[in-house]
Amino acid sequence: MIQRRCPDCAVTMEETTVRTGSGYGLRIDGGKHDGVLGKLGLESTTKLEAVCCPECGLVRLYAATDADGDADANGDADGNLEA
Repeated sequence: MIQRRCPDCAVTMEETTVRTGSGYGLRIDGGKHDGVLGKLGLESTTKLEAVCCPECGLVRLYAATDADGDADANGDADGNLEA
C-alpha cells in the first residue's frame, strides 16, 4: 500500500483493517462484468484499504488498484474468498 499522510497532522498514516459485522472486508461495486459474466448479472468489486492517523484518529478508505496488488473480483490479495 502507498504510504499516506494525514491532511490534518502531516504524519504518516498507519494501515488498519475495517470489517463488516460479519467479519468481511469492505468492497465497493465496480460495475458489471463484460461478456458472459455480465450477462449472468455478476458485478466486479474493488477491495477498500483503510489507513488511520495515529495522532488525530482520522480514518480514510481508498479503493485498491491493480498497482497496489488488488485481487480479482472473487477474493482478496491472499486468495481468500469474500462475499
